[in-house]
Amino acid sequence: MKKKKEKGNNKGLSRYLVSVLLFLLFETVAITLWLIKDNLFYLLNFSYIGTCLALGTALFTAEKRYARHFVQLAVGSYMLLYLGIISRENMQIEGFWYYLFLGVFEAATIHYAVAKIFGPLLFGRGWCGYACWTAMVLDFLPYKQPRKPRKEKLGILRYVMFALSLALVSGLFLFKVANLEKIMFWLFLAGNALYYISGIALAFIFKDNRAFCKYLCPITVFLKPMSYFSLLRVRCDESKCVHCGKCLKVCPMNVEVNKDSRKRKNGTECILCYECTKNCPTKALH
Repeated sequence: MKKKKEKGNNKGLSRYLVSVLLFLLFETVAITLWLIKDNLFYLLNFSYIGTCLALGTALFTAEKRYARHFVQLAVGSYMLLYLGIISRENMQIEGFWYYLFLGVFEAATIHYAVAKIFGPLLFGRGWCGYACWTAMVLDFLPYKQPRKPRKEKLGILRYVMFALSLALVSGLFLFKVANLEKIMFWLFLAGNALYYISGIALAFIFKDNRAFCKYLCPITVFLKPMSYFSLLRVRCDESKCVHCGKCLKVCPMNVEVNKDSRKRKNGTECILCYECTKNCPTKALH
């Protein structure tokens, strides 16, 4: 009897392996950057983010309804309010170009390297589902499940936004504009206002909370290539699938989750919300 109980406990604990690994990953980044940069901020910053992500995913595993919103608010608010507004760091894509052109591995360049360029090899577009401060607001809108078919051709606008952000910051450097740090801060405020206004407008136009992510967000240009090879992803046991379509209906990103192939339609768009796994009647998704 004792052995059975111990076995059950071990099995229960193994469910939280992803949470533990996430914490260890961010703690490794935190300690490494703290030692390399000799700056305590990096230890505190990445430890906080890693703790929030680990706690949120653990709550999700424990089937707490508020788990993902908890992480979004904890990490998203920190990034937007503390790093962006109080510390005056531009954490948007323009901030990434800015630090990249300066040749400085700080702030936005570190953030993008960890969360949006190399991180997706491990956790795909998990950033979009659990930490993005734009999606943090959009996910509270009423269209959690898309009510209209996806407009595939509009996806090109993401690349236009990406090119415009690069052109804007390049122009500031080429014309040697003064007070660049101040300009970048105001660009951060203006950029966020634009994202929220357009994101909310698109959600109501297309009846889809994540329309902004699908059509306008320039960050996806970084996320898509690496997410294709993501270690953490929703898998489908096609032998168990009864093709009821419930997973396709609830997926906020229109991913063809009833296929296991990495080449499935919109496969790199998965934000790991796991709504599909919760609604699968045969437990074919995991």
